[in-house]
Amino acid sequence: MLINDEAKIVSDIETKTFDYIILGAGSAGCVLANRLSALPANQVLLVESGKDYTPGNEPADMRDSYPMGASFNPSYHWRKLEVRLSHTPTNSERRATPRFMEQARVVGGGSSINAQMANRGSPLDYEEWESLGARGWNWDSVLPYFRKLETDEDIQDEYHGSEGPILIRRVPEKHWPQFTRAVATVLSDSGLKKLEDQNGFFEDGWFRSTISNSQETRVSASMGYLNRDVRRRSNLKIMSETTAERIIFEGCLATGAVVNQNGHRLNLKARHVVVSAGALHTPALLMRSGIGRSAHLKEFGIDVISNLAGVGSNLNEHPTIAVSAYLKPKARLTPGIGTRRHAQISLRYSSGLEECGPGDMYASVTAKSAWHAVGVRLGSFLMWCNKPYSRGHVRLNNADPSVEPDIDFNLLADRRDYERLALGVHRMAGYFAHPNMADVSSDAFPSSYSERVRRIGAVNTKNRILTKILASIMDGPRPLRRAAINGLITMGLTLHDILHDEKRMERFIRENVTGCWHPSGTCRMGAEDDPAAVTNPAGSVYGVEALTVCDASLFPCVPRANTNIPTIMCAEKVADGLLGYV
Repeated sequence: MLINDEAKIVSDIETKTFDYIILGAGSAGCVLANRLSALPANQVLLVESGKDYTPGNEPADMRDSYPMGASFNPSYHWRKLEVRLSHTPTNSERRATPRFMEQARVVGGGSSINAQMANRGSPLDYEEWESLGARGWNWDSVLPYFRKLETDEDIQDEYHGSEGPILIRRVPEKHWPQFTRAVATVLSDSGLKKLEDQNGFFEDGWFRSTISNSQETRVSASMGYLNRDVRRRSNLKIMSETTAERIIFEGCLATGAVVNQNGHRLNLKARHVVVSAGALHTPALLMRSGIGRSAHLKEFGIDVISNLAGVGSNLNEHPTIAVSAYLKPKARLTPGIGTRRHAQISLRYSSGLEECGPGDMYASVTAKSAWHAVGVRLGSFLMWCNKPYSRGHVRLNNADPSVEPDIDFNLLADRRDYERLALGVHRMAGYFAHPNMADVSSDAFPSSYSERVRRIGAVNTKNRILTKILASIMDGPRPLRRAAINGLITMGLTLHDILHDEKRMERFIRENVTGCWHPSGTCRMGAEDDPAAVTNPAGSVYGVEALTVCDASLFPCVPRANTNIPTIMCAEKVADGLLGYV
């Protein structure tokens, strides 16, 4: 295409008025683009800051059943996004300053690089949504949309769909490595019930992890909802590598958006604007556009269009910590076993802590803890509070759209979250200490996604070389292995140290807790008289017209689940509302 042809297309876009402009092509944006453009009369523009990989041309690491190569590939991330994690300040410089967070910047959003976990949460989560003012979002109301989005390749019953764009399956037991098999026996021996279906009747137990994956290939929202047939629609335009800067208003009516494409600002026009930029960037976009707490907006010279104190508040996340161990060679996930999936089973259980409810804890059993050579040699229980109570916030650092917002997860601010992680460390350590684990693992240690681990986990040649060297040491004599783990991974802290010293346990958890890449709740749905609500139950933003929010920021509280499938469910339901079907 000639340069002047490209300029003409840009010019045409600025002169055209779309029925819907969707800002953000993450999981929710892909769903909305599909459903809204299914009506030929609707002219739909989908805007995404990251790259668009067309069907069949996705990079190998993105399609791979083993997801972590994509998860930690800097090519798919926002490059300058930093966050604060823990509630309690420490003397450690690495915790006092914000740290980088891997957040997807690509069509498909998190679903293009995540762990492919495909679970829904508890019916109690959605009953709570309704009790918090999101009328019409109880379990009976959302289950049809969970069924609509999926084709479950293993189970056909009243809980599951068979015609949806997201293919769902579980790794067969015959493809499990010995580590996973051993853990399964330990979980059953410890009294946890084996459940046949993670997404069936919600109760405590262990189960095969439900994944958005078919034939050892990722099924992202982009792959499922923006397939070749959908992309052929003449009324759908996808505009990638274009960043939304602010929403345009005439009075209180949203009429379009200012976007930046390769340094060129464009004014796009629409009859309805939908913001689907994710729970960290959606509130920032609203605030830059004049929607938020008025005093905060005025600090940056932003004219207030709608004074909504809830914008950027109520930041939810699942606080996460881990216990890992060295895997003996025969127990590892190796080529030829039948799968590249790193996590074949998971468990949920009730902590029993007062007011925390059933199924409030979760752990993913990971037979390969990272993409590199050291990760192959480590098995882990990656554990999190499935029902967290701490809340953080998103605020502006600057009115300049090129400046990332101020993000503070405030993890473990609620004491219940810390106490349950501490109890969970004891529980996971107990699993590794079970006699059935002696044949497959040894040298268990406390672990986390620390800044040091993050740096060595970035996908690059240097880290491949360094981890191969460390892996060879770990496969050596046990005293050498223990020295490597203590000196290079845990920095001298042992599992015995924290299990027998409450102060050291608390310090370890508070200094090393991370999130699980499940930010949500920052523009939550609620009743009109709720000062913390940003949208009504249809996703329409209070105080303005023709503006809808649709992504994980809508959640009144994060469900007991990885957030991708609940986000897709929300988009299906909001799309039906926009089309007048509900």
